[in-house]
Parts: sequence; structure tokens; C-alpha cells
Amino acid sequence: MYKNVFAKLTVFLMIASMLLTACSSKSEDSGVGPQAKKPTVRIGSKNFTESLILGEMYALALENAGYKVERKLNLGGTLVAHEALRSGDIDMYPEYTGTGLIDILKLPPKSDPQEVYDTVSKNYKEKFNLIWLKPTQANDSQGLVTTKKVAEKYNLYTVSQLAQLAPQLRMAAVPEFEQREDGLKGLKKFYGGFNFKSMKLYDFGVKYRVLLNDEADVTVGFTTDGDLTNPDLVLLQDDKKFWPPYYVAPVVRSDLLQKDPGIEKVLNEVSSKIDSKKMQQLNAEVDIKKREYTEIAKEFLQKEGILK
Repeated sequence: MYKNVFAKLTVFLMIASMLLTACSSKSEDSGVGPQAKKPTVRIGSKNFTESLILGEMYALALENAGYKVERKLNLGGTLVAHEALRSGDIDMYPEYTGTGLIDILKLPPKSDPQEVYDTVSKNYKEKFNLIWLKPTQANDSQGLVTTKKVAEKYNLYTVSQLAQLAPQLRMAAVPEFEQREDGLKGLKKFYGGFNFKSMKLYDFGVKYRVLLNDEADVTVGFTTDGDLTNPDLVLLQDDKKFWPPYYVAPVVRSDLLQKDPGIEKVLNEVSSKIDSKKMQQLNAEVDIKKREYTEIAKEFLQKEGILK
């Protein structure tokens, strides 16, 4: 009798085990459970400090929200990152509105930030089925920089003033600045003037040092450069808005957002914490103080309350 009961119990346990395994397998396949519902997100970036920091920030925030992340940072330039996104090698990367407008869509420059954002959003959706999420307030546009000493001496604080004062000043140019339409050629057409007393060509990496060593009076910069945290440097105001806005935002594949709309909320929260001044500070930590971008990204998100 005991033998018979034992045999029945063994059969019962085997059936129960099979049913449990089947239910478990079905649960994973159908995406039941908080982890199984969340897709893996492949995040890319371009190959410079700011893009690396931003890519890492978005990756950390998504991981903190329970998503698996595959990092494909440091891809290369704009076209490499854009093609990786279009082809599906990555799901998102941080891009600049002005870059999307001029370099990708090949449209004429515009100066109104909202108009530029609306234009790239609409065209990316129609042409590539890619979605621009909410932009940060970090505008990495081009600019012209002088020293505090020169600014005070000549009362020089705007690009209009520089156009007229140029014959008294030495320009530290960077490669292609003289030939580009968004460089000296365009500035002359748009503002007039800009006939510098002298002009020498320097590498990007030494342009601010040349200025601070009093070897030149003006150079070209980008408005979120970490060097601009130096109080001895002055970024001139583009008072007539020659350069288009370059606000950075995550650009994401539409199919990913359809799978999980919660991703948008996580990314938008990160973007809402970033502006030009903060971006300058973050870039300075990496480019000037030589700290790791991964460390800086994590530290920033902790400070802003996104990570504990």
C-alpha cells in the first residue's frame, strides 16, 4: 500500500514540476514580470567628451529604471552615429538640433531654437522614423572668445562690436575657419567688417592657451567648451544670431518607444537637468581635470537626484 501511495505521490510531483516549468517559460516568453517587459536599449554617442558624458548619463538613468543597456559609445562623427541609428545598430544617441538641420537634413540655417527643433523633429519622423525627445538647455553652438583683459580694454562683449574692432585685434584661427560659410566668410557677409589686424592658424587644442598667453586677442570656440569656465575668458554674444542653435537631445528609434513608452520619461528627466553652464562644468572636469567621463556622468546624476 505504501509503495502504491509513494508511486502516486511521485507522479503528482513530476506533473506539478512540469506545469511549473511550463508556466515559468511562458511567463518569460510573454514578457510577464517587471524585468521581462523592459527591452534592452543600445546607446551610442559621437567621439568627443560631451557626447560621451551624455551617452553615459542616459545609460545610467535607464539602468537605474530597470532597463538593460548595451553601450556603443564613441562611434565616430555625425554621419557614423546617424547611420548606426538608421540601420538599427543602436537605438538612440544624443544629437544637436543645428547638426540635424544642416548636416543631416541639408536645410538652410535658422536662428529660432523652437523652429529648428520643430523642423528636425518633423523631418526626422517623416524621413527616418526617428524621434527627437525633449531637448536639454545646453546649446553647443559656435562662438568667438576673447580674454577678460581685452574685453575690458576695448569694451568688447558682442560679435557686432568685434566686427568693427577687428582691425585692432589679432585672430587665432582654427582649421577651415577662413573658408567655411559658418566661419569667417559667413561672418563677413552677415555682420560686415571682420578685417583682422593679423590672423594665424592654430590647432584646436592650443587656441585658448594662445589667447591666455597674449599671443592673440580672439579665437573660435564652442559655447559649452570646458575652458569657458575660466573667468579670464569671455564668450562674445552672437547678438544678431548668426549661428543656428545647437541644443542637444536624445534621438531615438520609433520602434523602441512603441515597445516601451516609459523610456521617454526616463530620458526626458535627464535632459531636463542639463543646461549650457552645467555642460561647460562637466566638460571641464574631463578635458581640463582629466577625470573619467563615466565618473562625471554618475556624479552628476547623483547630484541631481536621479541616482542614489
